Amino acid sequence: MIIATIIGMAIVTMVPRFIPAFIMEKVQLRPWLNRWLNAIPFAALGALIFPSILTVIPDQPWIGLAGGLIAVVIALFNLNVIFAVLGAIATVFLLTF
Repeated sequence: MIIATIIGMAIVTMVPRFIPAFIMEKVQLRPWLNRWLNAIPFAALGALIFPSILTVIPDQPWIGLAGGLIAVVIALFNLNVIFAVLGAIATVFLLTF
């Protein structure tokens, strides 16, 4: 019974992911809609990350903001995302000492 439940949950999880992939392959979107849809992952990521930036060190939220600002500046130079992450980590590390 447990195996059947796991297989059923896997199917129910995969169907909503596969259907849009097959449908969107055949549909042409207007350019403005496509640009808007491409911006959603970045907006969602920002909404998930920003609250945590303020609570890196609870008594000193400016340290997290400085790390986030450094990450944004590095990202503006179109460098690899690992450099933005490492820059933010290094900034927070250096400001805590």
